[in-house]
Amino acid sequence: MAKGLLVTYILWAVGGPFGLHHLYLERDSHALLWMLTLGGCGLGWLWEFWKLPRFVAEANRGQRQKQSPDEGTPPLSPIRFAAQMIVGIYFGLVALISLSPMANFYIVGLPLSVGLGVLLVAAVGNQTSNFKSTLGVAFLTSPIFYGRPIAILPISLAASITAQKHRCYKSSAESETLSVRLYRLGLAYLAFTGPLAYSALSNTAATLNYIAESLGSFLSWFSFFPLLGRLIESVLLLPFRIWRLLVGDPGLHSSYFQQWEKFYESVPSFQDEKHQLAYQVLGLSEKATNEEIHRRYRELVKIWHPDHNQKQREEAQRHFLEIQAAYEVLSQRRTSSGAWRISQEKKT
Repeated sequence: MAKGLLVTYILWAVGGPFGLHHLYLERDSHALLWMLTLGGCGLGWLWEFWKLPRFVAEANRGQRQKQSPDEGTPPLSPIRFAAQMIVGIYFGLVALISLSPMANFYIVGLPLSVGLGVLLVAAVGNQTSNFKSTLGVAFLTSPIFYGRPIAILPISLAASITAQKHRCYKSSAESETLSVRLYRLGLAYLAFTGPLAYSALSNTAATLNYIAESLGSFLSWFSFFPLLGRLIESVLLLPFRIWRLLVGDPGLHSSYFQQWEKFYESVPSFQDEKHQLAYQVLGLSEKATNEEIHRRYRELVKIWHPDHNQKQREEAQRHFLEIQAAYEVLSQRRTSSGAWRISQEKKT
């Protein structure tokens, strides 16, 4: 049955981040990729708006005629190569968080996870790559950086280069029923999310700490490329920013914000946003001096102290806690800045 462009756009709008439109177009690898990354953190989903007519045309053409793998090599795509690198690193970080306690993780679990992430991107659309060669290079690269989280980066780079080198068109295959395709996608989704969900539910605090450490280690790789590091931080902060748009401003003292704070402990951009929120709560500019911050804090505490607001005690309590949390954030910043200046003076 021919695929309709209108139906594709409807599915894109309703369930695009979950890959519903790709499932409709029988682009199962792309659908799985969107399911595991929520549409490439939303960016890939939005970017696809202009590409849907081409996807529909390829799907309808593919139903009539499959391209043979002998009909040449697909053109080299820098975008696909970059996506392979990013998804390979993403799969590696997820494996590091959820599977690192397993024996021989850096020999088996890590290269397998990174290689499968690279291969998933390589299989998007009408292209694919050599499974054995890509995984083989991933397994050969891993022992060189054994025991170090930074191994994710060279493994993903080596696997992506190999996948691009062996890129080819997919061979023709018989169409499968929707139930079979959903069964296969479901198994793949559970294989990815199951260990992570178990780790998060069985030991939430330890998992959040490990995620924060992994993010910090990951961002440290880009310390020599500040612009790229800032871009990656912006992508990492997208879930938090989307959450804030959906729920509004929950406040610095809320338990939900504190969970995000643990998650992004090592992300400088999040710390900057947290300090901006603290200044907003106190009604000060970011150029305020320590004396101005302390004076404003004392003024607001007197105004919103629950004992002085018996008629609106709950609202006063909420403002009072928010003011205290904001002052504590700025106090920690001043303390760390002072310690840094003292250490610099000692060095000189």
